[in-house]
Amino acid sequence: MKAMILAAGKGTRVRPITYTIPKPLIPILQKPVMEFLLELLRQHGFNQIVVNVSHLANEIESYFRDGQRFGVEIAYSFEGRIVDGQLVGEALGSAGGMRKIQDFYPFFDDTFVVLCGDALIDLDLTAALKFHKEKGAIATLVAKPVPREQVSSYGVVVTDETGRIKAFQEKPSVEEALSTNINTGIYIFEPEIFNYIPSGQEYDIGGELFPKLVEIGAPFYAVPMDFQWVDIGKVPDYWRAVRGVLLGEIKNVPIPGKEVAPGIYTGLNVAVNWDKVDIKGPVYIGAMTHIEDGAKIIGPTMIGPNCWICSGATVENSVIFEYSRLGAGVRLVDKLVFGRYCVDKTGAAIDVQAAALDWLITDTRQSLPVTEPAERQAIEEILSSNIS
Repeated sequence: MKAMILAAGKGTRVRPITYTIPKPLIPILQKPVMEFLLELLRQHGFNQIVVNVSHLANEIESYFRDGQRFGVEIAYSFEGRIVDGQLVGEALGSAGGMRKIQDFYPFFDDTFVVLCGDALIDLDLTAALKFHKEKGAIATLVAKPVPREQVSSYGVVVTDETGRIKAFQEKPSVEEALSTNINTGIYIFEPEIFNYIPSGQEYDIGGELFPKLVEIGAPFYAVPMDFQWVDIGKVPDYWRAVRGVLLGEIKNVPIPGKEVAPGIYTGLNVAVNWDKVDIKGPVYIGAMTHIEDGAKIIGPTMIGPNCWICSGATVENSVIFEYSRLGAGVRLVDKLVFGRYCVDKTGAAIDVQAAALDWLITDTRQSLPVTEPAERQAIEEILSSNIS
């Protein structure tokens, strides 16, 4: 069976991570989120997959290649052009990307599934497909019930008693919401859907195609399903996802590495004297990371590979990406450190170089910056107000 993974977006709400990592490659404990989707698709018999790519397309294609090592076949549809020898992404929208593939050659010749490439899901796709077939639908949207107080964060799906979609509400207030079923970005289509998608232009599934289907009264249904759905649409979502895995709240995502003590997991060759550090799980420490004596790490925390945590540093409830050096005395609570950025769990970022904090948060592959004592005192005052 055939499927499409939507992977062309720029991921602006997950910056600074997506400056250099496309959303489908954002790691959940070192494993890209799209890899989990491939495993799910393969499990339910979807083994021919086209991925539309645009932003940082080479990164996605280089990692997944033709899909052999994941037990599937993968092809790519690039959306963009070359300008002065550089690839420039120009995404066509989710429906426009589907249409480009079909116009190239009619790949989608039977019922197919479309998934967003930035969510962790544990869904019975086979059951959803059965519902779609029984209804004789041209399109089926997999919905998820949420508590009423959460509806204002999502697109709400309104159906009749048979499940036929009558309307959509985009982030309605709790009082205005006509349903508690939300759009998860998981869709099942028949090839006839291309009769309603124009060629050669940007076109969106949720914003343009779906309202059109409702308007013409097409057989368009929603199937509410109770399943794990962890959206990685924004930095706070990512922070919560990593935290959820470490706390065991997210199913089917094991913590990698070796459990060296209760709730403490490490990759290969971690340099640490366990008797001289204060570490409370759940914590994951990536391979080739050095934890100096006197450091303090409190979970749930993930520290990526090739990091260096200096003596006196404190890391609590945080996510530290690879090759990060945290200087002596730095205190990071509820933070995400990615390259030159330190981000809090609301998504607010500090550029540590611009703020002259790069002597405290820097790259392990660089020489340590030199700071005069007077400058250091001023920086410590900035640090206490902005990072701790």
